Amino acid sequence: MAYQHWPASESELVQMRRFNQKLGWMPRFKIRNRVTPRLIQALLRASQALKKAPVAERKKVGSVPVRILRPSGTPKGVVLDIHGGGWVIGNAQMDDDLNLGMVNACGVAVVSVDYRLAVDTPIEGLLEDCLVAARWLLGDCPEFADLPVFVVGESAGGHLAAATLLALKQWPELLERVSGAVLYYGVYDLTGTPSVRTAGPDTLLLDGPGMVQALRLLTPGITDEARRQPPLSPLYGDFAGLPPALMFVGELDPLKDDTLLIAERWSGAEAHLLPEAAHGFIHFPLEMAGNVLAYSRKWITQHLHRVGTKKLIAESG
Repeated sequence: MAYQHWPASESELVQMRRFNQKLGWMPRFKIRNRVTPRLIQALLRASQALKKAPVAERKKVGSVPVRILRPSGTPKGVVLDIHGGGWVIGNAQMDDDLNLGMVNACGVAVVSVDYRLAVDTPIEGLLEDCLVAARWLLGDCPEFADLPVFVVGESAGGHLAAATLLALKQWPELLERVSGAVLYYGVYDLTGTPSVRTAGPDTLLLDGPGMVQALRLLTPGITDEARRQPPLSPLYGDFAGLPPALMFVGELDPLKDDTLLIAERWSGAEAHLLPEAAHGFIHFPLEMAGNVLAYSRKWITQHLHRVGTKKLIAESG
Protein backbone atom coordinates (compact mmCIF):
# COMPACT_ATOMS: atom_id res chain seq x y z
CA MET A 1 0.00 0.00 0.00
CA ALA A 2 1.44 3.38 -1.02
CA TYR A 3 -0.30 5.30 1.76
CA GLN A 4 -1.39 4.93 5.37
CA HIS A 5 -4.69 5.82 6.97
CA TRP A 6 -4.04 8.45 9.60
CA PRO A 7 -5.11 7.16 13.05
CA ALA A 8 -7.73 9.56 14.37
CA SER A 9 -9.59 9.33 17.65
CA GLU A 10 -13.36 9.58 17.82
CA SER A 11 -13.10 12.98 19.48
CA GLU A 12 -10.90 14.22 16.61
CA LEU A 13 -13.45 12.99 14.07
CA VAL A 14 -16.34 14.64 15.90
CA GLN A 15 -14.40 17.91 15.97
CA MET A 16 -13.58 17.59 12.26
CA ARG A 17 -17.24 16.93 11.34
CA ARG A 18 -18.39 20.01 13.23
CA PHE A 19 -15.78 22.12 11.49
CA ASN A 20 -16.74 20.69 8.10
CA GLN A 21 -20.32 21.82 8.70
CA LYS A 22 -18.99 25.38 9.02
CA LEU A 23 -16.89 24.96 5.88
CA GLY A 24 -20.02 23.84 4.05
CA TRP A 25 -21.50 27.32 4.51
CA MET A 26 -18.40 29.08 3.19
CA PRO A 27 -17.89 30.09 -0.46
CA ARG A 28 -15.62 27.83 -2.53
CA PHE A 29 -12.31 29.12 -3.88
CA LYS A 30 -12.64 29.65 -7.63
CA ILE A 31 -10.20 30.65 -10.38
CA ARG A 32 -12.36 32.03 -13.16
CA ASN A 33 -10.93 35.48 -13.81
CA ARG A 34 -8.04 37.77 -12.87
CA VAL A 35 -10.07 40.30 -10.90
CA THR A 36 -11.10 38.16 -7.93
CA PRO A 37 -7.55 36.91 -7.14
CA ARG A 38 -6.26 40.49 -7.23
CA LEU A 39 -8.96 41.55 -4.77
CA ILE A 40 -8.19 38.65 -2.43
CA GLN A 41 -4.46 39.45 -2.66
CA ALA A 42 -5.10 43.07 -1.74
CA LEU A 43 -7.16 41.99 1.29
CA LEU A 44 -4.39 39.57 2.31
CA ARG A 45 -1.75 42.30 2.21
CA ALA A 46 -4.00 44.68 4.13
CA SER A 47 -4.54 42.11 6.89
CA GLN A 48 -0.80 41.41 7.04
CA ALA A 49 -0.06 45.12 7.41
CA LEU A 50 -2.25 45.19 10.54
CA LYS A 51 -0.61 42.11 12.09
CA LYS A 52 2.71 42.21 13.90
CA ALA A 53 5.11 40.15 11.83
CA PRO A 54 8.07 38.20 13.24
CA VAL A 55 11.60 39.41 12.65
CA ALA A 56 12.51 38.31 9.14
CA GLU A 57 15.02 39.23 6.47
CA ARG A 58 13.80 40.05 3.01
CA LYS A 59 16.28 39.80 0.19
CA LYS A 60 16.35 39.24 -3.54
CA VAL A 61 17.89 36.23 -5.19
CA GLY A 62 18.34 37.61 -8.67
CA SER A 63 14.87 38.98 -9.31
CA VAL A 64 13.13 36.59 -6.87
CA PRO A 65 12.31 37.89 -3.36
CA VAL A 66 12.71 35.51 -0.43
CA ARG A 67 11.78 35.86 3.24
CA ILE A 68 14.14 34.33 5.80
CA LEU A 69 13.26 33.34 9.36
CA ARG A 70 16.08 32.18 11.63
CA PRO A 71 16.17 30.36 14.98
CA SER A 72 17.71 32.06 18.02
CA GLY A 73 20.76 29.80 17.86
CA THR A 74 22.79 28.27 15.07
CA PRO A 75 20.42 26.57 12.59
CA LYS A 76 20.62 22.79 12.28
CA GLY A 77 19.19 22.86 8.77
CA VAL A 78 17.21 25.03 6.39
CA VAL A 79 13.75 24.70 4.85
CA LEU A 80 12.82 26.03 1.43
CA ASP A 81 9.14 26.90 1.85
CA ILE A 82 6.82 27.34 -1.14
CA HIS A 83 3.43 28.80 -0.21
CA GLY A 84 0.04 27.81 -1.59
CA GLY A 85 -2.82 29.94 -2.89
CA GLY A 86 -3.88 28.33 -6.14
CA TRP A 87 -0.92 29.95 -7.97
CA VAL A 88 -2.87 33.24 -8.05
CA ILE A 89 -2.83 34.53 -4.45
CA GLY A 90 -0.49 34.41 -1.47
CA ASN A 91 3.00 35.48 -0.53
CA ALA A 92 5.92 34.33 1.61
CA GLN A 93 4.62 36.10 4.71
CA MET A 94 1.36 34.13 4.77
CA ASP A 95 3.24 31.06 6.04
CA ASP A 96 4.88 32.84 8.97
CA ASP A 97 2.95 30.96 11.67
CA LEU A 98 3.64 27.55 10.15
CA ASN A 99 7.26 28.42 9.45
CA LEU A 100 7.85 29.72 12.97
CA GLY A 101 6.53 26.40 14.21
CA MET A 102 9.26 24.62 12.21
CA VAL A 103 11.90 27.13 13.32
CA ASN A 104 11.09 26.59 17.00
CA ALA A 105 10.46 22.84 16.92
CA CYS A 106 13.28 21.80 14.58
CA GLY A 107 15.89 24.52 15.06
CA VAL A 108 15.97 25.26 11.33
CA ALA A 109 16.02 28.44 9.29
CA VAL A 110 13.24 28.90 6.74
CA VAL A 111 13.61 30.53 3.34
CA SER A 112 10.18 31.25 1.87
CA VAL A 113 9.89 32.04 -1.84
CA ASP A 114 7.86 35.08 -2.96
CA TYR A 115 7.34 33.74 -6.46
CA ARG A 116 5.37 35.68 -9.07
CA LEU A 117 1.67 34.85 -9.35
CA ALA A 118 -0.21 33.43 -12.29
CA VAL A 119 -2.56 36.41 -12.59
CA ASP A 120 0.25 38.21 -14.43
CA THR A 121 2.82 35.50 -15.18
CA PRO A 122 2.60 32.19 -17.08
CA ILE A 123 2.93 29.25 -14.70
CA GLU A 124 6.33 28.49 -16.20
CA GLY A 125 7.49 31.78 -14.64
CA LEU A 126 6.44 30.56 -11.20
CA LEU A 127 8.40 27.36 -11.75
CA GLU A 128 11.41 29.42 -12.81
CA ASP A 129 11.25 31.59 -9.67
CA CYS A 130 11.16 28.57 -7.36
CA LEU A 131 14.05 26.94 -9.22
CA VAL A 132 16.12 30.14 -9.02
CA ALA A 133 15.57 30.29 -5.24
CA ALA A 134 16.37 26.58 -4.85
CA ARG A 135 19.60 26.79 -6.86
CA TRP A 136 20.71 29.83 -4.84
CA LEU A 137 20.00 28.10 -1.52
CA LEU A 138 21.67 24.85 -2.55
CA GLY A 139 24.64 26.27 -4.39
CA ASP A 140 25.24 29.99 -3.88
CA CYS A 141 24.25 30.77 -0.29
CA PRO A 142 27.34 30.67 1.96
CA GLU A 143 25.32 31.15 5.16
CA PHE A 144 23.60 27.77 4.76
CA ALA A 145 26.28 26.01 2.70
CA ASP A 146 26.90 23.11 5.10
CA LEU A 147 23.33 22.55 6.25
CA PRO A 148 20.84 19.87 5.17
CA VAL A 149 17.96 21.29 3.15
CA PHE A 150 14.28 20.35 3.19
CA VAL A 151 11.64 21.47 0.71
CA VAL A 152 8.12 22.12 2.03
CA GLY A 153 5.09 22.96 -0.10
CA GLU A 154 1.33 23.16 0.34
CA SER A 155 -1.37 22.88 -2.35
CA ALA A 156 -0.09 24.90 -5.34
CA GLY A 157 3.15 25.12 -3.37
CA GLY A 158 3.24 21.33 -3.27
CA HIS A 159 3.05 21.35 -7.06
CA LEU A 160 5.85 23.90 -7.33
CA ALA A 161 7.96 22.03 -4.76
CA ALA A 162 7.69 18.70 -6.59
CA ALA A 163 8.36 20.39 -9.94
CA THR A 164 11.42 22.12 -8.48
CA LEU A 165 12.85 18.84 -7.21
CA LEU A 166 12.37 17.22 -10.62
CA ALA A 167 14.03 20.20 -12.32
CA LEU A 168 17.00 19.94 -9.93
CA LYS A 169 17.88 16.57 -11.46
CA GLN A 170 19.78 18.66 -14.03
CA TRP A 171 22.18 19.53 -11.18
CA PRO A 172 22.76 16.27 -9.27
CA GLU A 173 25.24 17.86 -6.86
CA LEU A 174 22.54 20.33 -5.76
CA LEU A 175 19.76 17.75 -5.53
CA GLU A 176 22.02 15.60 -3.35
CA ARG A 177 21.92 18.31 -0.68
CA VAL A 178 18.13 17.98 -0.29
CA SER A 179 17.47 15.69 2.68
CA GLY A 180 13.70 15.49 2.35
CA ALA A 181 10.42 17.02 1.21
CA VAL A 182 7.16 17.61 3.08
CA LEU A 183 4.18 18.04 0.77
CA TYR A 184 0.64 18.86 1.84
CA TYR A 185 -2.24 18.10 -0.57
CA GLY A 186 -0.41 19.15 -3.73
CA VAL A 187 -1.57 19.35 -7.34
CA TYR A 188 0.50 16.99 -9.47
CA ASP A 189 -1.50 16.55 -12.68
CA LEU A 190 -2.59 19.75 -14.44
CA THR A 191 -5.11 17.83 -16.54
CA GLY A 192 -6.89 16.65 -13.39
CA THR A 193 -6.62 13.30 -11.61
CA PRO A 194 -9.79 11.16 -11.34
CA SER A 195 -10.80 12.70 -7.99
CA VAL A 196 -10.48 16.19 -9.52
CA ARG A 197 -12.47 15.28 -12.61
CA THR A 198 -15.32 13.78 -10.59
CA ALA A 199 -15.43 16.49 -7.88
CA GLY A 200 -18.98 17.68 -7.27
CA PRO A 201 -20.58 20.87 -5.92
CA ASP A 202 -20.45 19.61 -2.31
CA THR A 203 -16.63 19.86 -2.27
CA LEU A 204 -15.42 21.83 0.75
CA LEU A 205 -13.26 24.95 0.32
CA LEU A 206 -12.49 24.26 -3.37
CA ASP A 207 -14.86 24.66 -6.32
CA GLY A 208 -15.14 21.03 -7.41
CA PRO A 209 -16.99 21.43 -10.72
CA GLY A 210 -14.69 24.23 -11.89
CA MET A 211 -11.33 22.68 -11.04
CA VAL A 212 -10.49 21.16 -14.43
CA GLN A 213 -11.35 24.39 -16.22
CA ALA A 214 -9.30 26.35 -13.69
CA LEU A 215 -6.26 24.20 -14.47
CA ARG A 216 -6.78 24.91 -18.17
CA LEU A 217 -7.01 28.65 -17.50
CA LEU A 218 -3.63 28.44 -15.77
CA THR A 219 -2.09 26.80 -18.84
CA PRO A 220 -3.78 28.47 -21.83
CA GLY A 221 -3.10 27.59 -25.43
CA ILE A 222 -1.70 24.09 -24.90
CA THR A 223 -3.16 20.59 -25.16
CA ASP A 224 -3.76 18.19 -22.31
CA GLU A 225 -0.86 16.13 -23.62
CA ALA A 226 1.41 19.14 -23.17
CA ARG A 227 -0.04 19.81 -19.70
CA ARG A 228 0.95 16.28 -18.66
CA GLN A 229 4.62 16.85 -19.42
CA PRO A 230 6.84 17.11 -16.34
CA PRO A 231 7.77 19.20 -14.52
CA LEU A 232 4.52 21.03 -15.41
CA SER A 233 2.68 17.93 -14.18
CA PRO A 234 5.09 16.36 -11.68
CA LEU A 235 3.07 13.14 -11.49
CA TYR A 236 4.57 12.01 -14.81
CA GLY A 237 8.19 12.77 -13.88
CA ASP A 238 11.10 10.46 -13.16
CA PHE A 239 11.39 10.09 -9.39
CA ALA A 240 14.62 8.12 -9.35
CA GLY A 241 17.13 9.82 -7.11
CA LEU A 242 14.68 12.16 -5.37
CA PRO A 243 14.94 12.53 -1.57
CA PRO A 244 12.47 10.89 0.83
CA ALA A 245 9.12 12.65 1.04
CA LEU A 246 6.36 12.95 3.62
CA MET A 247 2.90 13.61 2.16
CA PHE A 248 -0.55 14.35 3.55
CA VAL A 249 -3.98 14.69 1.97
CA GLY A 250 -7.52 14.72 3.28
CA GLU A 251 -10.13 12.12 2.46
CA LEU A 252 -12.59 14.84 1.36
CA ASP A 253 -10.07 16.75 -0.73
CA PRO A 254 -10.73 16.65 -4.50
CA LEU A 255 -6.92 16.57 -4.86
CA LYS A 256 -6.81 13.26 -2.98
CA ASP A 257 -5.73 11.20 -5.98
CA ASP A 258 -2.86 13.59 -6.76
CA THR A 259 -1.10 12.64 -3.52
CA LEU A 260 -2.02 8.95 -3.57
CA LEU A 261 -0.87 8.50 -7.18
CA ILE A 262 2.41 10.36 -6.82
CA ALA A 263 3.17 8.42 -3.62
CA GLU A 264 2.97 5.19 -5.62
CA ARG A 265 5.70 6.43 -7.98
CA TRP A 266 7.94 8.23 -5.49
CA SER A 267 10.33 5.72 -3.94
CA GLY A 268 10.77 6.55 -0.28
CA ALA A 269 7.49 8.47 -0.01
CA GLU A 270 5.44 8.18 3.17
CA ALA A 271 1.87 9.27 2.48
CA HIS A 272 -1.01 9.70 4.92
CA LEU A 273 -4.73 9.90 4.14
CA LEU A 274 -6.61 11.87 6.79
CA PRO A 275 -10.18 10.76 7.55
CA GLU A 276 -12.90 13.32 6.83
CA ALA A 277 -10.35 16.11 6.26
CA ALA A 278 -10.83 18.78 3.61
CA HIS A 279 -8.30 20.74 1.58
CA GLY A 280 -6.25 23.20 3.65
CA PHE A 281 -6.70 21.30 6.93
CA ILE A 282 -3.30 22.26 8.42
CA HIS A 283 -4.64 25.81 8.84
CA PHE A 284 -7.76 24.74 10.74
CA PRO A 285 -7.96 25.04 14.57
CA LEU A 286 -8.27 21.29 14.96
CA GLU A 287 -6.49 18.68 17.06
CA MET A 288 -5.87 16.53 14.00
CA ALA A 289 -4.16 19.42 12.21
CA GLY A 290 -1.93 20.04 15.21
CA ASN A 291 -0.97 16.36 15.33
CA VAL A 292 -0.10 16.36 11.62
CA LEU A 293 2.13 19.41 12.00
CA ALA A 294 3.81 17.87 15.05
CA TYR A 295 4.44 14.67 13.07
CA SER A 296 5.92 16.67 10.18
CA ARG A 297 8.29 18.53 12.49
CA LYS A 298 9.33 15.28 14.17
CA TRP A 299 10.00 13.77 10.73
CA ILE A 300 12.24 16.71 9.78
CA THR A 301 14.08 16.46 13.12
CA GLN A 302 14.68 12.73 12.65
CA HIS A 303 16.12 13.30 9.19
CA LEU A 304 18.32 16.07 10.55
CA HIS A 305 19.74 13.59 13.07
CA ARG A 306 20.36 11.03 10.33
CA VAL A 307 22.22 13.57 8.22
CA GLY A 308 24.30 14.59 11.24
CA THR A 309 25.13 10.97 12.04
CA LYS A 310 26.21 10.27 8.45
CA LYS A 311 28.39 13.38 8.49
CA LEU A 312 30.12 12.31 11.73
CA ILE A 313 30.78 8.82 10.33
CA ALA A 314 32.21 10.26 7.11
CA GLU A 315 34.47 12.66 9.02
CA SER A 316 35.73 9.94 11.40
CA GLY A 317 36.31 7.51 8.55
